[in-house]
Amino acid sequence: MLKSMTGFGAGKAEDEDFKVSVEIKAVNQRYLEQNFHMGAALNAMEPDLRAEIAKHAARGKLDIYIDYVDRRESECEIHVNEGLARAYQTALNEISDSLRMARPDDVVAIAGYPDVLQIENTGDVSAMEPLLLTALREALGGLDAMRRKEGAHIEQDFEGRLKTLEGDVAALRELAPKIVEGYRSRLQKMLSELVGDKVDETRLIEETALYADKVNFTEEVVRLDSHFAQFGALIRESHEPVGRKLDFLIQEMNRETNTIGSKANSAEAAQVVVAMKSEIEKLREQVQNIE
Repeated sequence: MLKSMTGFGAGKAEDEDFKVSVEIKAVNQRYLEQNFHMGAALNAMEPDLRAEIAKHAARGKLDIYIDYVDRRESECEIHVNEGLARAYQTALNEISDSLRMARPDDVVAIAGYPDVLQIENTGDVSAMEPLLLTALREALGGLDAMRRKEGAHIEQDFEGRLKTLEGDVAALRELAPKIVEGYRSRLQKMLSELVGDKVDETRLIEETALYADKVNFTEEVVRLDSHFAQFGALIRESHEPVGRKLDFLIQEMNRETNTIGSKANSAEAAQVVVAMKSEIEKLREQVQNIE
């Protein structure tokens, strides 16, 4: 089953000492990137968190937001951002002068503005790690479910486009003999206009054979059939990340289609090739969403 690289998951866990919440937001990324948004007190736990996430995600940019409450009685330190406090006071004084209102002189009011007072819990939170991992696993479960659901929708889209491409290849197969026969007819008409009834049938056959060999795209069509089959097998049967493999197959599909376009000297074939390239490009765009 396919998995998208985009999704969201959330988890919570608590006991008498701690309350933990985890949120994970994931978007497309060629490789796995984990960005943690959490307090410095949790930095020592980051390697274990990364290892747990790597069990569930192989690609994508993940932002992990962790909040916690320490319910134990422990020492805290309060830091004052004096520069920010002064900046707030200056701004408030400017407003006071502009509106001709009394200047604020209540330090409690200024202390209540965002980030003026920063509270740091100085207690050891290492005992919280099992609880944090529980919340993380719940968030990863939700993320995984969303990514699988989106992957199922993308798989349906892939199936429809593969069916369209297979139909286009079938149309090219039907056109192949018509392209050669059309060339033979044009060549015979041209020679008849030049030499009348003295057309050398042997030479006509030889020229037609040379042309047929030049425009023969059988190998490309066979390889396209193989690429389609491999692509279909990967999206239906694989139980591991397949985005890079699918991307490689799409590159090969595009290469074979371009070769057919350069070989097939036919307006009808050119139209089919243009339609195929459009479908392949849509496959390529969707594959960028697959893990």
